[in-house]
Formats: sequence, C-alpha cells, structure tokens
Amino acid sequence: MLGKPWIATQKWQEILFLHWPIPADILRKHIPSELELDLFDGHAWIGFVFFKAKGTRPRFMAPIPGLTSYLELNVRTYVTFNGRSGVYFFNLDANSKLAVFLAKIGNFLPYRLASMSLANSSGRYVSKSIQKHRHQEAELLDLSYEVIPGVISRNDLEYWLTERYCLWTKPKEKLLRVDIEHSPWKLHYVRGKIHHNSMAQFVNGHLQRLQPFAHYSTMKKVRFFFPVSN
Repeated sequence: MLGKPWIATQKWQEILFLHWPIPADILRKHIPSELELDLFDGHAWIGFVFFKAKGTRPRFMAPIPGLTSYLELNVRTYVTFNGRSGVYFFNLDANSKLAVFLAKIGNFLPYRLASMSLANSSGRYVSKSIQKHRHQEAELLDLSYEVIPGVISRNDLEYWLTERYCLWTKPKEKLLRVDIEHSPWKLHYVRGKIHHNSMAQFVNGHLQRLQPFAHYSTMKKVRFFFPVSN
C-alpha cells in the first residue's frame, strides 16, 4: 500500500486473541451473501480480539479528545471476496461513547457501547466486557490470564488467524472494503480461565463447550485507509 493515502491511525495495546473453530453452516447465514467464509482445514473460525485503543488520530490532525484511550472487543470471522481474504465483524464493543457515536454515523460498522475493564496485577490480567440488551441476556466476557514469556514461532493456523489486512462491511446494502496496514504480529501464548462467556449468542453455545486458542501481543500501530467499493 506504499503511497496510498491513509485516513486515520491508532495504537493497539495489550491485545488478546481468542479463537474457536465453528461449523461453517452456523456462520454462513450471518455474513453478507457476497462474501464467502474463509476456511482452514474445513473449519470456519470465530475470533474475539480484546485490546486497548490509544491515540486515535485522523491524518494531518492531532489526536481526538475523548478518544485518547478506550477498550474495545471485536467479534469477527474470516471471509474472502474475489480471492482476497479478510475480516467480517459481527460486532465491535467499546467503552467510549464518542468512539461508538462516530463509528455508527452512517451505520458503517456494528459498534456498540459496553461496560469494559482491563487490569494487570503482577502480570495477571483480568478483563471484562458486558453489553446489555433490553429484551435478552446480556453478552458478557469475563476472563483472567497470564502471558507466557517468549515470542512464538507461528504455525500456519496462527499466521492465518492473525495476519488479516482488510475488512468488509455492508452499510445501506453496499459492500465496502477497508484496508489496514501494520507490521507482522509478534505473538505470545496465554494461559488462563474464562469465567463467563455469553458473547456471540447466535453460535448456540459452541464457544462455551470448547477452550479457545489464545494469543497475546504487546502493541501494534495501525493505519486505516479510505473505504472502497467492491
């Protein structure tokens, strides 16, 4: 993407990846018809990405007051369009009213306001996100974990799950692609426990029956590019 003008930049810190294999037929009906599920060894995958966003800054502007630091939890799957692989988001939860307000302009991405926390005590992280609904069970993720020292040598699956450089969204019935740019991930393994998980209720309990593949990365600086139609 050398020379391509970017629209905004952001730092991600203390990034936690959780991934589960999911039967493709469960996810397929929840993505736009134009997209194909991207499979690995015949499995679709659902991912949670929990991180701290800092320093959100549009190009040629100072960081936006109110967006200097907030927490975000993405629930996503992996898709392809015309042979290109990327990400489709089911929802993006954040604990910043301004971030959610700006993202929801034009219904561009499915952001939701949530109550979220992340604490680190002597290397043990405790993170929680709760998104309340008026007429159904709240979506809650509550977990604690420790990062195992040493950057791993990623296998094919770990590379496939994390090195994704575009996303698709479909506001107002028009499929759009947003490219992103960052350096390759440096990942650590994680050990911990999920105390409660009622996120992504449309997958019918699959996330509660299986332990996730869990990884951590310290920091990543990301650039976002202007949306383009496909």
